[in-house]
Amino acid sequence: MVTRTRFDDSDCPVARSVDAIGDWWSLLIVRDAFDGSRRFGEFQRSLGVAKNILTARLRALVAGGVLETVPASDGSAYREYVLTPKGKALFPVVVALRQWGEQNFFAPGEEHSRMVDREQGEGLRALEVRAADGRALGPDDTVVRKVPPG
Repeated sequence: MVTRTRFDDSDCPVARSVDAIGDWWSLLIVRDAFDGSRRFGEFQRSLGVAKNILTARLRALVAGGVLETVPASDGSAYREYVLTPKGKALFPVVVALRQWGEQNFFAPGEEHSRMVDREQGEGLRALEVRAADGRALGPDDTVVRKVPPG
């Protein structure tokens, strides 16, 4: 059996993030949680994923503090999965992936889902990376530096 490489002790925030939520099932579960899915069956119907895979991903997301289980909102004996504050902090990541996908993987006029502002019903402005002073930044405008401990 192939052992999965772990990055939970890496000094790179991207590597640690990928370690926590980097497989496609986990990101799609988070997406569905943002869209209102809360129960195992809802995730399974939406994703069409095998029960054993979904169970493993949900357990990992709970263990990683991205989701938590709570009593079912209808008072039944079931448990539901809800995003924690750590999970809700993934919202800009999901929006960025959605916008990147819209821009790069659909032909002009091709039907696709679109995230809109619930209050106004309008599409979202494209996410931008900005400097502390407000300037728009691109890949050539940044550099990664190590942060000393402490």
